[in-house]
Amino acid sequence: MNTLRNSHISSVAKSHSSSRARIALTIGDPAGIGTEIILKSLADRYLDGSLEPNLEPSLDRTLARNLRGLEATFTIFGDRRYLQETYNLLINHSNLPLADPSRLEIVDICTEGDISLGIGNRASGAASFAYLDAAIAATLAGDFDAIVTAPIAKSAWKQAGHHYAGQTELLAERSQVDDFGMLFVGKSPHTDWVLRTLLATVHIPLHEVTQRLTPQLIEQKLELLRRSLWQDFGIANPRIAIAGINPHSGEQGQLGREELEWLQPAIDRYRQQHPNVQLSNPIPPDTMWLNPAKAWQDRDRTDLGYDAYLAMYHDQGLIPVKLLAFDRAVNTTIGLPFVRTSPDHGTAFDIAGKGLADPASTIEAIALAVELANIRKLGS
Repeated sequence: MNTLRNSHISSVAKSHSSSRARIALTIGDPAGIGTEIILKSLADRYLDGSLEPNLEPSLDRTLARNLRGLEATFTIFGDRRYLQETYNLLINHSNLPLADPSRLEIVDICTEGDISLGIGNRASGAASFAYLDAAIAATLAGDFDAIVTAPIAKSAWKQAGHHYAGQTELLAERSQVDDFGMLFVGKSPHTDWVLRTLLATVHIPLHEVTQRLTPQLIEQKLELLRRSLWQDFGIANPRIAIAGINPHSGEQGQLGREELEWLQPAIDRYRQQHPNVQLSNPIPPDTMWLNPAKAWQDRDRTDLGYDAYLAMYHDQGLIPVKLLAFDRAVNTTIGLPFVRTSPDHGTAFDIAGKGLADPASTIEAIALAVELANIRKLGS
């Protein structure tokens, strides 16, 4: 049984100024690093400026994004006990400062069962599901503008009887949305160029990819991406690069005929329907990511980058994303009636409770959620 110790979600959220983005944050699997990265990410909002932590040089980047200046309010969905336990455990052993849970707005959700750091189980799966479910309900009720989700363990969800491929699918089901997608967003620290990668197919075995890919799916994903680029990023005339499916994009049918028989015709049809959208022809996957890498590294080469990239399957899109932006990439679910972002990493059970978790991707996810929520407010 789940118990919400704070039953005043609506009154708390609505008491904040409507001009500020209202962000709900879930702590994810309480056996993982979720509580740690949330407390580290929010710590900067409570620093008085006198604290100068002695950080390893490699960790300085995590403080580059100052959350104190964001026009937003933050409410955490999770069990206060686990946030407090993490704080007590790490306050003198963390490589970065932590926010004090007593100073945070928390919707306190208590679930049953024994949970230990580093061990995902049925109880931790039930807890992380309850946190997200409550955050979704409150957001759909109009109490929040965006949800930032810390990582969950899919295996723990299944042990708890929740058979979803991931958090994205639960968000879509609760929102009654069929047309949605996983857009990965990363901003280069070198050039400020933004890499945006949408996956045509997501969490499926590789042998099923060509069965799932259809002309209708590609046109659907292109339209979803076009709408998001306008609604969420303000890009009215986007340039979108499209990856091929086969090696060398099939090499004129010698290495596969999907590009010739239906992918190129689907692209051509979409071009005719949306002349303001510049689409590439299918780009050989092994060379598609060369120009994005140049735009990421060299300020004089940002013109080589497209506004967004459509990858055909999970690893085709996420290997380059993680090579370029592992500590900065943010998973954004597009197609929902609200903004949802998430750090692009997992529960990291192996380092849970050790103070080693890097909050950089979570900080980026929070900052992006605020940015997108404010853009939607302006457009509404």
